[in-house]
Amino acid sequence: MDAILSIKYIIGALSYTLYAFIIGGLLLGFHRKIVARVQSRPGPPIIQYLIHTFKFYIKEITFPITAGNPLYLFVALMDIMVWMSALFVGVVFESSLLILIGLYVLQKIVEHGCGLSSGSPYGKLGGVRSVFSAAAEVPLFAVVGIIYVITHSLMIGDIINYQAINGPILFKLPFAAFAFFILLVSKAPKSPFGIVKDKCIVSGYLTEHFGTLESIVLISEAVAWFVLLWLFIALFIGPVLISSPILTLIGMVVLTFIISMICAITPLLTPNHSVMLQILIASLTVIDLLYRVIH
Repeated sequence: MDAILSIKYIIGALSYTLYAFIIGGLLLGFHRKIVARVQSRPGPPIIQYLIHTFKFYIKEITFPITAGNPLYLFVALMDIMVWMSALFVGVVFESSLLILIGLYVLQKIVEHGCGLSSGSPYGKLGGVRSVFSAAAEVPLFAVVGIIYVITHSLMIGDIINYQAINGPILFKLPFAAFAFFILLVSKAPKSPFGIVKDKCIVSGYLTEHFGTLESIVLISEAVAWFVLLWLFIALFIGPVLISSPILTLIGMVVLTFIISMICAITPLLTPNHSVMLQILIASLTVIDLLYRVIH
């Protein structure tokens, strides 16, 4: 009986991961389409991200002679484990927000290890920039702090229930919502804050990863996009959209569209400017947090 239940849980987990990957992949394809249209290009079909993922999955894995095995292989597997964990901790079980933030920080280690393990100078530069960009994201812990000050809980389920009674946090914590939104923008392809995969370093920390390993990373990025969009909706809008899967998807599409427009019309910032601007935005959230604590 226990074995049957375990099999059901595994099948359920894999099914939901597949759902998150498909939705996240389609949204990333939609993002790419919007950016292309704004820039007067036809752009690829919306399903192109899913096609790319499948294409790389059936290709042979390559191991550069400069690669540091087994880290070169392990970091790609760790990437998908991080975001599958985030998917279930946050979206499925609506558990601790601190665990989600910890998993997000762990992603930086994955990106850094991914870049260094290949032995490529492009991958190394992408990995270093990934750690550099973390300086702009660490102050976003203030977002967690200010949400706790308002809701007196760090459980995502409790935060959603709070909004069911008191209305969306979006209107009470505009600085926190804006800081988290900038985080979403920074994670989008072609983002003005996209210093990790800058054009001058080819594909950043993923330059040397190919075949099935790249497919695994693409799956992870699609799941990550799904999780981050869901988290923004859950933390700042609440049951108004989260209560219905259809409304949640509509909210994700709207958010992706807004982010795509920003990415399409905004030039790529230099690493220093990107990090300093994000720190400035996060600092506003810290000031808001201190003000609320004092008063």
